[in-house]
Amino acid sequence: MTLIPLPYRVVDRRAETNDTVTLVLEPAEEALTPFTCGQFAMVCAFGVGEIPVSVSRLPDGRRLAHTVRAVGAVSRALCGLPAGAVVGVRGPFGTNWDPAAARGRDLLVIGGGIGLAPLRPLIDTVLADPHAYGRLNVLAGARTPGDLLYQDEFPAWGAAFGAVTVDRPSGDWTGRVGVVTTLLDEALFTPENTTAFVCGPEIMIRAVARVLAHRGVRPDRVRVSLERNMRCATGHCGHCQLGPLLLCRDGPVVRYDRAESLLTVREL
Repeated sequence: MTLIPLPYRVVDRRAETNDTVTLVLEPAEEALTPFTCGQFAMVCAFGVGEIPVSVSRLPDGRRLAHTVRAVGAVSRALCGLPAGAVVGVRGPFGTNWDPAAARGRDLLVIGGGIGLAPLRPLIDTVLADPHAYGRLNVLAGARTPGDLLYQDEFPAWGAAFGAVTVDRPSGDWTGRVGVVTTLLDEALFTPENTTAFVCGPEIMIRAVARVLAHRGVRPDRVRVSLERNMRCATGHCGHCQLGPLLLCRDGPVVRYDRAESLLTVREL
């Protein structure tokens, strides 16, 4: 783990939606310790500030991809950077999805909105070694068709890509409409031998976890990414606190049996 930002150069920039950009970063000098899927970095726009951002792809042991939505001063600055610009990066921080612990099981990968970004490295990991796992189901939801990430990658995910749905259809959308939990009716998995990985708004996480429990998936086999209010990356400032958990340190990936009771407490 590196606590001092190292310079990374933007070597590729891709607009995913009208407010979301994926930046591929390459070390300008020294590289950080390799990340694992589910971990996050602190990414600094010089002169503006830094924010925590999960890795959205790990192209190799040196480069990093981060998908950023423009919602604040720092994220807007990062989204506006051109190829060739330099940012500061420190990390890796946090826990990971730990796909090795799910080997031999069916997998449910469920993302809501930009929550699909931290799940993409996990999908890459499983697809690179498909015989080590059971059936892989990728289920994605978004507010509108224009908010769907990585649409051009859906065909490459092949049979693993189960379904996609939107809350509000627009334009020429002819796909499914509804909340992401409705997609579980079409997923192929054996509940008692399944591990689920979920990332998205907390209300979506709770709804998905309830449906999975009803279907027979144990809460300790549901892993969720909770990136709420992370700020310093080390848990010292307290903004990431969720009851006894400091999500910068104890997360962002946690088992749902640890988080379930905490997520139901109003304003915790």
